Amino acid sequence: MKKILVIGSGALKIGEAGEFDYSGTQALKAIKEEGIETILVNPNIATVQTSEGIADKIYFLPIYPKFIKKVIEKEKPSGLLLSFGGQTALNCGVKLFEKGVLKKHVLKVLGTPIESIIASEDRDIFRDKLNTMNIKTARGIVVHSLEEAFSASEEIGFPIIIRTSYALGGLSSGFAHDKKELATLIDIALSHSSQILIEESLKGWKEIEYEVMCDRYGNCITVCNLENFDPIGIHTGDSIVVAPSQTLPNSEYQKLRTFSLSIARAFGIIGECNVQFALSPNSEDYRLIEINARLSRSSALASKATGYPIAFIAAKLALGYGLHELKNYVTQTTSAFFEPSLDYVVCKFPRWDLKKFSRSSTQIDSSMKSVGEVMSIGGSFEEAFQKGLRMLDIGLEGFINPKKKR
Repeated sequence: MKKILVIGSGALKIGEAGEFDYSGTQALKAIKEEGIETILVNPNIATVQTSEGIADKIYFLPIYPKFIKKVIEKEKPSGLLLSFGGQTALNCGVKLFEKGVLKKHVLKVLGTPIESIIASEDRDIFRDKLNTMNIKTARGIVVHSLEEAFSASEEIGFPIIIRTSYALGGLSSGFAHDKKELATLIDIALSHSSQILIEESLKGWKEIEYEVMCDRYGNCITVCNLENFDPIGIHTGDSIVVAPSQTLPNSEYQKLRTFSLSIARAFGIIGECNVQFALSPNSEDYRLIEINARLSRSSALASKATGYPIAFIAAKLALGYGLHELKNYVTQTTSAFFEPSLDYVVCKFPRWDLKKFSRSSTQIDSSMKSVGEVMSIGGSFEEAFQKGLRMLDIGLEGFINPKKKR
């Protein structure tokens, strides 16, 4: 590889762009370290990755196939990285693949193969693959119209959750308790995606995530697991997230960890992926929610929480290295083929700025609304939790009400 094209995450919006600046910047540094020329396409000038010296050449263009195609024709790169620009980059790469642009220019997608990306994003393929592995998923039906949605809701039964394929930040998702609410949600969802998933509601279940690293040799590790303070029904971006999990006994932790590694191998992940589970609070019953075959917001949190440079290592793995061939960039002595052990607790708290959006709802749900977050570290959950609340800078001294001014 002499020249690699890296697709960024596009213009600033909730759930995208700024959240993936960390991963994109780390990837560019890792590639540059190998002496390979990097071409970055990203219209967001507010990011670190578009700063001078990070990439060799930058195109401030929208992340649309027609613009990326022109860059490919001009620069003639030999490799393409899609996993470091969030959902926008993935969707763009899939469209370029479907239109035959990648084949025409003999452009190789580095890291997780494009077929694996499609398998993880397309709800029909995703569910079929998991069924063959005997991995439990929530009962669901893929629909493409309001009539199909009504039919699916009768089969599954209310309440239900609506999800869209190829979407980030819970875009157009939501819970419906009757046909009227369903019709409203489907109308919005169809404006963003042609494929909608009608799924049984798992509201009240625990939400657990695992950050998994895999190389081309089949070596896999979990960097850490994360537990949402809020139950299923609140988007992860709007939830308080704790690492490592605090309420899972070892049996549940190991069970979900084993599933995560098996799923990452089955989907052919090379680099990093995020596996999300719903876990019953009353038993060891579980459901796999989704797998993100890319770097996510949780990846940046896990990386900073553990000290394991996830994005940097993922970029190296995409170039063909194995986990056992890379050094732990923190210790500089051990290899990257190890799982960090935490003797402390990390909490992530969301931040909102709803005053700037006069018509926005102040109710948190399955669609992300937060515009930022803070991360706190403590020797115990209580310490990290109290620190995080103070760091929000909203007048809280901790998990107590501030004194009322007389």
